[in-house]
Amino acid sequence: MMDSEVSVLLHCAAWRGLLESQVHVELSDRFNRQTDPTLERQIEQVWTERVSKEPWLFNGSKFRLHSFCMTSSSSVSPKHPPCTHSPNIPVSDRAGSQEEELNSRQTAEENSLHDTAQNSLDKRNRAVNRTENTDDEETEPLLTLRLGLTCYKDYLGTNWSCGAAELRRRGAVEFGDPLALLAQPLGVGAVLCTGDGQVVLIRRSQRVAEAGGLLDIPGGHPEPKVVCERLGRAVSEEQISVDMMQQRAIVSELFSSVCAEIRDEVNIPLSSLGEPVLMGVALNHTSAGRPSAEFYVSCSLTCDEVRKLYWKGGAEANESTDIVFLSRTDALQLDRSSPLWSELCPSAKGAVLLYQIVKPDGEQDQSRRHNTQLITPEDESR
Repeated sequence: MMDSEVSVLLHCAAWRGLLESQVHVELSDRFNRQTDPTLERQIEQVWTERVSKEPWLFNGSKFRLHSFCMTSSSSVSPKHPPCTHSPNIPVSDRAGSQEEELNSRQTAEENSLHDTAQNSLDKRNRAVNRTENTDDEETEPLLTLRLGLTCYKDYLGTNWSCGAAELRRRGAVEFGDPLALLAQPLGVGAVLCTGDGQVVLIRRSQRVAEAGGLLDIPGGHPEPKVVCERLGRAVSEEQISVDMMQQRAIVSELFSSVCAEIRDEVNIPLSSLGEPVLMGVALNHTSAGRPSAEFYVSCSLTCDEVRKLYWKGGAEANESTDIVFLSRTDALQLDRSSPLWSELCPSAKGAVLLYQIVKPDGEQDQSRRHNTQLITPEDESR
């Protein structure tokens, strides 16, 4: 199923999704966006204009997704070989070429031609093979995310600007990477499934910055500032740097932030949520290919119980106006021919696509994930 608004960058179908212990990050200034004085002036101008109209906007720091690497474990299914992404492989700007690209990628996998692309990417991977923020690991990670730092202001001035296409062109010409000049903040989202098999959707308020009135999944962003605070560093957003953070603390924030968003947007207590399972990363092409890590999260409550909690209002109740439930069966069958598909915002479409590919709640996976909880009591007050 193709949709010009979204595509899947990576999926973890070979493992039915990944747990926190199976994910690693590398954080480095090398993975920040490229820039020049002219672009910085343009970003500042966009920001000044937006803040004059929306004075409540806040320029928070974010993690920037640069690239990723999956393990070459022999446990990988032949249909889902190990894959590595570099921004040097562009995401198509046009729907037609995007569809051709994804179709050819699928054909390549099916015909076991992945090694050719893998070898061309390995040259770049070797150059960034050593993390600058190391911690002791008990097990080899299955997925490594390479992250830099960015901020909301840079996102508005690059990915979300009217000049995003030109920035992609410049990035490809000047750096061999169409994403080099873009902020690419990494978001998170959750396919939240209730105890009675219903997937939770919320209708976005018309007052939010993007996709007002459309159906969405709970989501947001992992926050570098939260990582610093958990490590005992009290800093302002402007002071945050890569050397202040540890990679395991970043992974923890990546996984816990999606549960915090569920709590704040749907008003479900963290104690009712299962351990997040990373399904993959989807790209939103309405904002120049902005990435979002999409998770599956189980909930012990029924849809009726969730509905009652939602209408009591959570910390971010103002961001949505209604809650909608979709059966797991319907979610797995949802496609572009379904009337509901046109009501989904791009982030929800990407999450649904990954849910259909990965199927993280298969029967054989319930025993190792059901009601597993990694949320600490301190997180309840976040």
